[in-house]
This record gives sequence, C-alpha cells and structure tokens, in this order.
Amino acid sequence: MNDFTKPNNLTPDSVNLSQDAHLNSLLVSIVNEVKGYADRMIAQIRQLSDIGRALSGERNLNALLEMIVDQARSFANADAGTLYILEDNTLRFKIVQTQSLNIRMGGKSGDKIPFPPVELKESNVSAYVAMKGISVNIPDVYHSDLFDFTGPKKFDQTSGYRSQSMLVVPMRNHENDVIGVLQLLNAQNPKSGEVSPFSPDLEGLTESLASQAAVAITNVKLILDMEKLFEAFVEVMATAIDEKSPVTGGHIKRVANMTITMAEILNETKTGFFKDIKFTPEQLYELKIAAWMHDIGKVTTPVEIIEKGKKLQTIFDRVHYIEMRFRYLIEKLKNENLERKVSLLESGAPSDEVGKATEEGETKIQELEEIKAFVIKCNEPGEFLEDDKLNRLKEISEMTYKDENGEPVNFLTENELENLSIRKGSITEKERKIMQHHATVTLKMLNRIPFTKRLKNIPNFAGAHHEFVNGKGYPLGLKGNEIPFEGLMMAVTDIAEALTASDRPYKKAMPLSNVYRILRSMSEHQELDQKLVEFFIEEKVYERYKERYE
Repeated sequence: MNDFTKPNNLTPDSVNLSQDAHLNSLLVSIVNEVKGYADRMIAQIRQLSDIGRALSGERNLNALLEMIVDQARSFANADAGTLYILEDNTLRFKIVQTQSLNIRMGGKSGDKIPFPPVELKESNVSAYVAMKGISVNIPDVYHSDLFDFTGPKKFDQTSGYRSQSMLVVPMRNHENDVIGVLQLLNAQNPKSGEVSPFSPDLEGLTESLASQAAVAITNVKLILDMEKLFEAFVEVMATAIDEKSPVTGGHIKRVANMTITMAEILNETKTGFFKDIKFTPEQLYELKIAAWMHDIGKVTTPVEIIEKGKKLQTIFDRVHYIEMRFRYLIEKLKNENLERKVSLLESGAPSDEVGKATEEGETKIQELEEIKAFVIKCNEPGEFLEDDKLNRLKEISEMTYKDENGEPVNFLTENELENLSIRKGSITEKERKIMQHHATVTLKMLNRIPFTKRLKNIPNFAGAHHEFVNGKGYPLGLKGNEIPFEGLMMAVTDIAEALTASDRPYKKAMPLSNVYRILRSMSEHQELDQKLVEFFIEEKVYERYKERYE
C-alpha cells in the first residue's frame, strides 16, 4: 500500500469543509478582536471626552490638578501618577499619588510634597519630556539605560515599591507651549492586576488627555489672573478714595471686613432665624467685592463735605472768621469804653458816674465774650441741637454792628446761621444730598462694568447699602423684600463702622453700648432690618471682626 494513499474516510469535499470551518473560526476571532479593540477605543474616547468636560468645569486650581492625575490614572489604569508644572525653569511637583501605597500629596489634600524641583537636565526623563516636548514610554525602568532612574529606584528601596512601566507625556496648552509634565507609573492589567507596559495606543490618548488638562490649567490660571487683576482694580479705586480722603478709605476696608465676618458667622449658625442662610465660597467672594466697591461713587463727592468735621468747615473752618469778627467787636467796644471813660474824666464827672460807665462797658464785653463762646460751641457737631439753642442762634444772627462805613452788619451771615443750626452732625441738608448722591454714582458706575455671571449681583448688593426697610432710603427707595439680603447686611455694617470709627473728624468713636442703642433705634424705625441688627449684637459680630482684622 502506498504510504501516500489518502484514508478512505477523507474526501476532497470533507477537506474543503474543514478548511472553511477553520477560516470561518479564524475570521470570527479576528472580527471579535477588532470589534473588542474598537469598543475599547470608543470607550476610551468617550471617557476622554467625559474627562475633558469634567476638567473644563473645575475652577479651583488645586482641585483641578488633583483631578487630572486621578482621571489620568483611571484612564490608563495606572497605579501611580505625578504632575509637574514648569515654573522658574524647573519642574515643580504639584501632585504625587501612589494608590497601592495610599500616597496622596498636593492638591486638595494639603499634604506638602517634600521633593525638590526637578532641574531641566536631559538625563531626567520628566525634564527631557518637558524640554523636547515628546512622550516617553518605558516598559521597565530597571531595564532601561536611556535616563537616570536613581530617584525612582531610591524610592523603591525605602518604600518597598517596584517601579516598572512608565509613561511620561508633555502637557501642551492651546498655544502649543509645554506648561508641565504628566507621569504615569505601573500600568495594571484590568483582569489580572499584573503590571504591564503602557500600550502605544494608550500613549496617544494620554497625550490628548494631557493637552486637555494643560488647556484647563491655563484657563483656570487665566481666570485667577483676571480675578487678581479685578481685585487690584478694586484696591486701586479704594486707594484713590483713600488718597482723596483717608477717612473714607479706612471706612471701605473696615466695612468689607466686617461684612465678610458677619457672613462667615451666618454660615456657622445652626439655630435661629438665619440657620438656613449659607454663603458658598463664590457668594462670599461676590459679597467681598461688593463690599469693597460699595462707596466707589465717593470719588465724585467733594472732599470738603466728606471730611467736614465742623459745621462751618469748607476747605477750612470758617469759625475763625467769626472769632476774628467778635475779637474786632470786643476790641472796638473796649476802645469805645476807654474813650468814654477819658471823656468823663476830662469833663470832671463824678467818680460814681465813671465807675458806672466802666461797669456797663465791661458787661457788654462779657456779653460779647459769651456770645462768641456760644457760637464757637455750636460749631461742634453733636447728636442733637436743642430748640432753645436754635432760637438763640437766630437772635444772635439778627444782632448788628456798624462797619467802618457806618453800615449795619449782622453778627452772623445767613450761610453761617444755616450751618450752625445743623441739628445733627456737621453737614447741611444740601450737603447731605450731595453726599447721598454717591450711592447713585456707585450704582451708575457699577452698572457700566460688564461683570461676569459669577459677579453679576455686585451692583445690586453695593447699591443697596443705604436703602431702608421702610422705603425711605436711597438711591432707589427700595423697601422690604425689594432690598437684597446682602444689601441689608451692608446697611448694618456700614452704620456700625461709622459709629465705631475713631478717625472721623466730626465725632469720637462711640462705645458699643451707644452703637447698639442707635442700631436698635434704627431697626425700631424700620430703617435697618431688625433681625439682622439683633443677630449683629447677639453674635458679637463687631467684637469678632476686631479680633480677626485688628
């Protein structure tokens, strides 16, 4: 029998069927493998897209950096990850994570990273990637002589870890500049958990993720820079007011700090009427900027009104004119008395007549001295000027003397009488309206600024700090619920600061007992919100503000 004779049970048709089955099986295997690969790629691309959306929505830089490493490790199924940022011609550690060792440093954790910055030398893999802008994928760092891996090996010795596969990719921003480096370590097989090299396909996708991360970092930094720029602008405006009037400049800062203190205490409150009032960090920031800008309109208020410490003060205190006027009248009266006495003596008048004339002259001089002292005292601002004093001022203003031409002149001019008759404080109603106009200007100026969505309420908050609950405030005459809560808060802190301030030229700082009395009186008259006033007093907002800021 021929050795090459086919077995009786094998026919050409059966051989062809066997080959077809094998080919079909191979084809199905290939198709399944391709499909599996495609599914994995689609899943990774979708995950990459989801990561991009998540990164673009984070505004806290530390949280963003931590999220980048978390997402990159999850995406690449890596055990460890490190993120470096290029600063001062070095790579600075920002995030260090090793899941198997439970290491999380940097980011929101607050744990400081003890490692020094990496010098930009090509012998270091992360520095090389930053300098060249190309990725490096190493299957096993212990079997590579491309770079100096002394650092990872030393870490392994002290921690018992085994650094193996490493993927290091540059982080390029929208301008194609490398701003940092993302380093992943020890890719793990999803099924077995064994460490394996990073696949070439994953390398490209990780580069894409790193670029998205770089753009997100750049955007957050840009936003932070814009916020710093805006805050600098606010401080410059406050400084301008400060240069114009140190009194107002100090007021702005103190009101801002006191308002934030009150908001933070409200956040801590767990019982009572305000237990549900909570401010997010973003809302606190918006409130802070509003408080810093609440008096920005005072740049247009005449400084002589802002700093009017005495009732007769303009650029200078006009009480000196009155003093000179009365000094002239007194000296004139003394001369007239002396001339009369000389005349009586020369005429041989009796001594009792001379004495009587002298006494009468001295009485008139004393009356003038008392009138002068009374007028000077009325120049001092106070809480209330009584009716009898107003009447006396009017009487004095109607008294006259003759000038050098023999023309009658009133002791006080109409303007002097108007200013001296101010019942409370040191400014007239006309000046008060000029002063109050700053709130209108503030609102007008702030409404011209294209605030971002995050800061859109600043004009409403800052512009409402002089509105009264009863609707008799200014500039819009808002009342009740028409006034934003933040405006009601600033109304309380604004008045509290004004009453406690020690740098006002027209008054001394009041003791807290008097301040609280006035605040409660204003709340009883529905000028200030009563519940906020009681909260301010009972929670010792002013005292706690002093402890924090002074």
